[in-house]
Amino acid sequence: MWPFMLPSLAVMVFVLAYPFVSAFYYSFQSYYLGGGASHFVGLANYLALLSDERFWGDLLNTVIIVGFSVALELIIGMALALALYAATHAVRTITLLNFLPNVVTPVVGAIFLKWMFIGRFGLIDSTLISLNIFPPNWLGDPIWAKITLIIADTWKFAPFLMLVLYAGLQSLDTQLLEAAQIDGANAFQRLRYVILPMLKPLILFVVAIRVMDAFRFFDLVFVLTNGGPGTATETITLYTYQLGFRMLEMGKASALGIITLLIVAMMIAGLIVFLSRRGREAF
Repeated sequence: MWPFMLPSLAVMVFVLAYPFVSAFYYSFQSYYLGGGASHFVGLANYLALLSDERFWGDLLNTVIIVGFSVALELIIGMALALALYAATHAVRTITLLNFLPNVVTPVVGAIFLKWMFIGRFGLIDSTLISLNIFPPNWLGDPIWAKITLIIADTWKFAPFLMLVLYAGLQSLDTQLLEAAQIDGANAFQRLRYVILPMLKPLILFVVAIRVMDAFRFFDLVFVLTNGGPGTATETITLYTYQLGFRMLEMGKASALGIITLLIVAMMIAGLIVFLSRRGREAF
């Protein structure tokens, strides 16, 4: 068995283990890309980041965007999954159409969305102006730029949650739902006390996956706003990119990557504790 696993293990070591060990090593070094040899500085990179107002501002931006987008994706994904579960005709066609945004690559989707949200000449602005409605500056106002990114991320990834939750709904024990209906439970009560508790492990899994993935939020924000206006929509990953490939401070960029990993790990651990504290009972 092991000889057959060696190619996969080699790829995992090359793609995952080596970059992580390298980033961990350089996070303790003062190293500028193309600037010669590095030298050990201990925790200086970490302390510099933790005392940097830009880091805390970007962390807040990331938490706001991730929190609202994942919450919206869960609500919309659950609603679409329940609608598909109740549908009797054209389920496969509707599922395929709903899943199309997730098939589009993030950069292509971001270019399409930028064409829609760009000021004055975008599709949305042109339509609203033709109706004598003055639209906001979607990508130029700090608040509306965040809202636009949340909408973009929700549009892109809500179909993923829909598909996973719909698969979970199909595996439910229908006898429990029928028993609840016979006992007089309405649709909301069946959802609250039967469906959600049984889907709790799956919801925990899919939310954890989306939080980890959303914290790497880069493609959409890079194309849509590039962190602007100013640093109003700059995320942790975009700041890491700026440090590493614009300022060439690979030591600090590596330290920021390790800090991001620790933050995501703590968030997922907290999420697991929160959703698991009552076992399989209702939320």
